[in-house]
Amino acid sequence: MFFVSFCGNYFKYYFAHIMKQIALLTILSWCCIACKSKKIYKNPHVKIVTTFGDIELELFDKKAPKTAGAFLAYVDSGFYDNSNFYRVLNITNQPSDAPKTELIQGGLWKTNNEKARNLKGTPHETTLQTGILHKTGVISMARNEPGSATTEFFICMTNEPGLDYNGENIADKLGFAAFGIVVKGMDIAEKIYKESDVNQQFKTPIAILKIVRL
Repeated sequence: MFFVSFCGNYFKYYFAHIMKQIALLTILSWCCIACKSKKIYKNPHVKIVTTFGDIELELFDKKAPKTAGAFLAYVDSGFYDNSNFYRVLNITNQPSDAPKTELIQGGLWKTNNEKARNLKGTPHETTLQTGILHKTGVISMARNEPGSATTEFFICMTNEPGLDYNGENIADKLGFAAFGIVVKGMDIAEKIYKESDVNQQFKTPIAILKIVRL
């Protein structure tokens, strides 16, 4: 009887030990899978989630630390939740005697105008300082006076040298503050760009559900 009892206790202990080892290995496997699935980026990446699809951006926070930093702060604060793309500039909706620009613009202006107007402006970082030129897919801050940019941004649909430092598209010649580029989802931006507009405003603004870090 003693031998039977001893064997029974031994096998219970052995079985419990094996189950603990299996559980530990399972947890470690899950951790490894999670680590492998989490991409490590050289520069911050964010995703603009719209009703048309997602647009992924790479932000150049080392070249344009003030501009990219401000944008990331707005993202982290959830400012862009339930905002939209509301403005488009295309070949047909601009004066014939003015330099042309092709872009889509989004932010809080239509959905939370008071917050957008009351934020402190970001110090202006020119393309001469950053070296980030307004090429196709580049994201940049909209502004009036230099240093007035806040939450409103635009994505270039073509190369736009007129928006760079000393460019012809803005009277003060200081250009706009570019700070990143689309790395995935340019087809979504194109789809948005082709939507109908009236006086440079989309007839139906395209909803931005949120912007999140990746």
